[in-house]
Amino acid sequence: MKKLFRSALFFLGALSIPAMLSARVSAVSPDFSVSALSAVVINADTGNIVYEKSAFAQRAMASTTKIMTALLTIEAGDLDKKFTVDSYAIQVEGTSMGLSQGDIVTRRALLYGILLPSGNDAANAAAVSVSGSMGKFVELMNKKAEELGLVNTHFANPSGLDAQGHFTTAYDLALLTKTALENHVFAEICRCADAQVEFGNPPYLRRLANSNKMLWQYEGCYGVKTGFTDNARRCLVSAAERKGVKLICVTLNAPDDWEDHRKMLDYGFEQVKRTEVVLPSPVTLPVIGGTADKVPLTLGDRVVLPLSQNELKSVSFKISTEPFLYSGFEAGKKTGSVEIYLDGEFIRKVDLIAAEGVSRSEENLNFPEKLFKFLRQFFLG
Repeated sequence: MKKLFRSALFFLGALSIPAMLSARVSAVSPDFSVSALSAVVINADTGNIVYEKSAFAQRAMASTTKIMTALLTIEAGDLDKKFTVDSYAIQVEGTSMGLSQGDIVTRRALLYGILLPSGNDAANAAAVSVSGSMGKFVELMNKKAEELGLVNTHFANPSGLDAQGHFTTAYDLALLTKTALENHVFAEICRCADAQVEFGNPPYLRRLANSNKMLWQYEGCYGVKTGFTDNARRCLVSAAERKGVKLICVTLNAPDDWEDHRKMLDYGFEQVKRTEVVLPSPVTLPVIGGTADKVPLTLGDRVVLPLSQNELKSVSFKISTEPFLYSGFEAGKKTGSVEIYLDGEFIRKVDLIAAEGVSRSEENLNFPEKLFKFLRQFFLG
């Protein structure tokens, strides 16, 4: 006969789904201001907003565009295959990694050129290498944006130069960065303060320096990308980790972006802590034939998550257990399982166990058990 299970859903706090922004933003009001027209800090583990200022306003993004360009180049593979750069693609204004006509490169070398000195030549060369033309690559960029749910983002070129129909939001850019940092190649390259890269005709080693000052000015920073154009002004995406908490910070059109990011990240680390998740109220299970008629249940493993206090209120549990237990068990007995959700999204499943043991009551002992109990009490006094 199949075992019967009981199931229950417990919430730590109410979650207002229609009010998407209020549900995502930390309840604590910051006591600082930032220069950016648009800004956001998100929890890199959950994607939830910790701080925001006009985070859903569409704005030009400058070279933070190259986060998408680099991600698609990595996903195309063949990173170490050598090829000759497209002569037309590298004829572009703005920042450069120093490519010349006829240069032999690899996609990996171009990635360093894209993410460190923010080379427009590197971005265009990578785009042609991946898709055959910059136009086809832009189609790929917009398709990827749609797949990632970046509903307020549209790309017009691989480099980020000002163009009609080239825009994003601080929030979309943070979500894109979250995805990009989950790729170990991207994460490894964007955290380099400088790198030795080989290209040319014939190829030889060059040193490329990263334009992201946050890497050496802010403790725990491990990326991500700078940007500037006359229209977009100063744009910056940073990521930092402290005590197991990871944050992603974005500013668009920020006259004082370095200081903005220091303030926002400091605030984020004050709000988001590694927190042990516990059951919100006592959970018990009936016991038959025991010295106690019920037993308290607890999680079989510690569950520690990086959460803000607002996120902690949105944690819920789906508990599945047997309808009752027979007595005669010790503490730690598995009694069911718990599924943990954040904002309705599954996080983890852990065992549910008995917090203490329950012996059989005297009238429910059989003869051998009664005899053993008598002899034990006799010899132990």
